Amino acid sequence: MTPVLMLPGMMCDARLFAPQIAILSQSVPVSIAPIGHSDTVTSLAETILAQAPPRFAVAGLSMGGILAMELMRQAPERIAGAALMDTNPLAETPEAQGRRAPQIAAVRAGRLAEVMRTEMKPNYLAPGPETGAILDLCMEMALDLGADVFINQSLALRDRPDQTETLRQFTAPTLVLCGQQDTLCPLSRHELMHDLLPNSELAVIDGAGHLPTLEKPTQTTAALLRWLETL
Repeated sequence: MTPVLMLPGMMCDARLFAPQIAILSQSVPVSIAPIGHSDTVTSLAETILAQAPPRFAVAGLSMGGILAMELMRQAPERIAGAALMDTNPLAETPEAQGRRAPQIAAVRAGRLAEVMRTEMKPNYLAPGPETGAILDLCMEMALDLGADVFINQSLALRDRPDQTETLRQFTAPTLVLCGQQDTLCPLSRHELMHDLLPNSELAVIDGAGHLPTLEKPTQTTAALLRWLETL
């Protein structure tokens, strides 16, 4: 029984995966790794690996997927499989890097809620009756994590490495999953990952944007269960 380590997105915690944890934990050990204690992807991954089981499957969404790819780079022999959800294998663009400093300055000045309201654009989610509740939950998670985590995560994302070669060399079963309406990490990025990975399945969740774990939990959980059966 392969344990599953889940890595949440930026300014999110285990609540991002609550629907999946409820189902997956009935059949496999599931744990969540916090990802705000350091300001580089390399050191975050090193700490996660030091605390992780000797061999495990990893599932990460957004920043969590970026960290999952770094785990795949550092210790591919320990990873039985990976689920990369609504994420990006590429280094951050100069344009995106340039937006980080003003955000960090605002958060240091005590304006975390304001920054999160600006960044949590409703168009990151597909239109639906649960959009407001999901955005409220995202704000709760962010405020609970606090300014230091926001700053660390922003710096780690700004300076992250390109992982295309990591994906080319990773041979364990991999699920590449995204919301059809994800504008932050669009379908084209996931098609790229699917093409790079030697042993992958692409799952596109219709009616979901950047957070399919919460927007379409039943469909997302079903895709994860199918992936776990291949490990």
